[in-house]
Amino acid sequence: MNYQEALNYVEELKKYGSIPGLANMERLCRRLGDPQDGLKFIHIAGTNGKGSVLAFCSEILKTSGYRVGRYLSPTIFEYRERIQLNGRPISQKELCRLLELIKNKCEEIVAEGFNHPTAFEIETAMAFCYFKEQKCDIVVLETGLGGLLDATNIVKNTVLEIFTSISLDHMGVLGDTLPQIAENKAGIMKPGSRALALQGDKEVMAVLERKAEEFSIPLSIADPSNLKGIKSSLDRQSFRYGKYEDLTIHMAGRYQLENAMLAVCAMEELAKAGFLVKEKAIYKGLSDAFWPGRFQVLAKNPLFIVDGAHNRDGAARLAQTIQFYFTNRRIIYIIGILRDKEQEEILKAACPLAAQVFTVPTIGERGLSSYELACTAKQYHGNVTSVDSIQEAVELAYLSANKDTVIIAFGSLSYLGNLINIVKAASDKESRKKMGRDSHGKQRES
Repeated sequence: MNYQEALNYVEELKKYGSIPGLANMERLCRRLGDPQDGLKFIHIAGTNGKGSVLAFCSEILKTSGYRVGRYLSPTIFEYRERIQLNGRPISQKELCRLLELIKNKCEEIVAEGFNHPTAFEIETAMAFCYFKEQKCDIVVLETGLGGLLDATNIVKNTVLEIFTSISLDHMGVLGDTLPQIAENKAGIMKPGSRALALQGDKEVMAVLERKAEEFSIPLSIADPSNLKGIKSSLDRQSFRYGKYEDLTIHMAGRYQLENAMLAVCAMEELAKAGFLVKEKAIYKGLSDAFWPGRFQVLAKNPLFIVDGAHNRDGAARLAQTIQFYFTNRRIIYIIGILRDKEQEEILKAACPLAAQVFTVPTIGERGLSSYELACTAKQYHGNVTSVDSIQEAVELAYLSANKDTVIIAFGSLSYLGNLINIVKAASDKESRKKMGRDSHGKQRES
């Protein structure tokens, strides 16, 4: 198959939905030779922050000289992003080859009367095959949903489990309470590994501590109160943590300091497990790490920021970040949220800070129309406009803004990649116009 055929096949796979459990995954990987058994993993679970912690850890390990596989979801710009080697996406050629191999195995499985593997199971198996072929020293693996019954939890050779912030999300699948959700996510713990968690809710920590005791593995806690000397701007943040002075990251938001701290602690835990990381690699890796769509500044004058806040905790963190950076600034929102998310909780947390709100549609089986979202948003804000397309929303936001306005687009990552490209194209066009005007003016003066 060629790349377009591969993408079409992946799209077709969505009809198999999401099936919690490991039986399908075990069956598929067994036919592929269980590639995951020849790899070592850092396994990350949590409600928010998984992608950022993955980015920090991967960059530090790569800088320290390790051959690092990254597996993440969802992606923002291109499908291939979910499988990376040292930050480079899998090639189209390799993706097509592996997907064709796995497609044949799936046909054998179905012919024997078993369920067809889901899209996520196939993608995860493909990642394991690629990382095994590429002889990765370590794979940084992000769970898809929950932990215990997630397809990624087929792995056995986990060196370190990392738990980012855990809050309410996907309650229909993971449970209705924080302890239930924490129990599910704690399911990635393995005997013989180490565990690391961000200090959080007491009930959540109690679950993690109990599970660690069950497996007789050490659980370390990263406490944000130990962050010192914090200096923050939209371009860079610096802080002290333990023996590390003047650590610098280039991602905005207080929560990114917590994610960076978690990554530093992860390197200390890895050292205890035999993965030695150079101290200078920690500094450089943190500084070089980038994760698109997380309070990312796309353009200035006016400021245009995009953020992947897509649940109640993410919306609350976004609101805190806005209040920190933009007190008394006029805020315009562009919002797109999936149907199965807590729209009311997200809007309740974020909307009071905005002067104007534009809603956009999200697509796919989980998509929500801009009109439906606007109807809900109007319960929490008096100036809401439903817009048919992302392009139109960006244009209207710019028309409604002045130089002191901050435009913030947030919600589902499924639409943010398109929005980022639209904003950057508009910004590049304006820059070219300005350069032309400046050049023309200089020519007239001479």
